[in-house]
Amino acid sequence: MTKLTYIAHDGTRFDVEAENGSTVMENAIRNAVPGIEAECGGACACATCHVYVDEAWTAEVGEPEAMEEDMLDFAYDVRPNSRLSCQIKVRDALDGLVVSVPERQG
Repeated sequence: MTKLTYIAHDGTRFDVEAENGSTVMENAIRNAVPGIEAECGGACACATCHVYVDEAWTAEVGEPEAMEEDMLDFAYDVRPNSRLSCQIKVRDALDGLVVSVPERQG
């Protein structure tokens, strides 16, 4: 299991154990992380699972694909470390990943 940490907008931390092959968004929903709405269910068709990847993890997580970049245009307060959590696949190399949830989605 891979450990993920979500930091809600109010600073509350959610430490979860995630199965490899799942997504950061799926684990947020399973663990009731506030602020991750995931209206499209992970199809990269909305921007309601927007997160900020901790600076220490941006290189390991990687850059968004073109479709994700297009969807990020609809996200609130996009930053260089913005990603859609539905597009981040959990894997061993992400053990300890920290993401923050924006103030609001869309």
